[in-house]
Amino acid sequence: MEASWYVLLALLLGFALGASSVHLLGLAAQRGRQVMAIASEPIPDGIAAMVHVLESAGVVLDGSNQVILSSPGAQSLDLVDGRTLRSHEMSDAVRRVWRTGEAEVLDLIHRRGRIGTGSEVHLRVRVAPLGNRFMLLLAADRTEELRLAGVRRDFVANISHELKTPIGALTVLAEAIEAGAEEPERVRAFAKRMQVEADRLGRMTKELIDLSRIQADDPLDHPERFPVARVVEVAVDRNRVVADAKRMRIIPRVLEEAEVLGSEELVTMAVQNLVSNAVQYSPEATHVGVGVRVVDGIVEIAVTDKGVGIAPEEAERVFERFYRVDPARSRVTGGTGLGLSIVKHVAVSHGGEITLWSRPGQGSTFTLRLPAADASATEENA
Repeated sequence: MEASWYVLLALLLGFALGASSVHLLGLAAQRGRQVMAIASEPIPDGIAAMVHVLESAGVVLDGSNQVILSSPGAQSLDLVDGRTLRSHEMSDAVRRVWRTGEAEVLDLIHRRGRIGTGSEVHLRVRVAPLGNRFMLLLAADRTEELRLAGVRRDFVANISHELKTPIGALTVLAEAIEAGAEEPERVRAFAKRMQVEADRLGRMTKELIDLSRIQADDPLDHPERFPVARVVEVAVDRNRVVADAKRMRIIPRVLEEAEVLGSEELVTMAVQNLVSNAVQYSPEATHVGVGVRVVDGIVEIAVTDKGVGIAPEEAERVFERFYRVDPARSRVTGGTGLGLSIVKHVAVSHGGEITLWSRPGQGSTFTLRLPAADASATEENA
């Protein structure tokens, strides 16, 4: 009898457990269908079109922070990796907005590329709910805006400092001329010095305008194709008179015919500045060499002088605006400290670089390296 009760209880317990399991499975299936319905529910009409025409980079995420839509701008900035955001800061912001329900704006530095250091861009990111189920992330690239703001700020600071010297000198010399009006010899000496300061002021103004133009324009937006030999010929010719006055020879040597893409005017200006510096800072009766060769698709324009050379600790700073290795000598030669800065910006704007080899007492070699124009490229008018 007791065994029969145990069997009956076991049957009842098994029935109850089975019913509960069936009920739980039903609830789970229902919940799964609801989740699938939410996940598969399409993005509202017009959202996809809106994201793709936005000027800013746009990304739409679902409730599990998975990327379901990204604009071409977001792909260009490398914001997305598969179905996730590459930036941890952006992911954290998305989670905060899901939690608070309030839009958030943040400024951050994002690194594009996954090989090496990559390039950094400054982004202003806005994260906001898009209805109850989606999140919208907009990222505006402010890199160029901040760069230009820095250029303007540095320009104002530098120009206000550098113009004080020639303007102050002109003021003092004018007062001296007025005071010595009865002494012709002193007046002539002061007038000659005023002419030197005025010439230096004029050169500085021209070079500042050139530098500002280089920084504002991109020569690769509408590039022209031109031979490097012609650039060297013009740059050498413009420095011939000064070289002759110092009994110096400028020796051009174009080993290979090559062409580059960009602005012939700017590249000529850069080479002219290099040759001018070499002539100014080399002793009399020496020579300056200008060589051209092509190495692995890179055109190298090297300008070699026999000057005093540059110490290793000065090598990087010579490309800074208004920096002078020897300020006293720069005053004598009329240097403004802008020539090499212009060369550097021309090189960078053409996708190249400027390098320096120098030893104190042995002279210097500045090499402008620019990508050679593709020989197989088809010209626009072909």
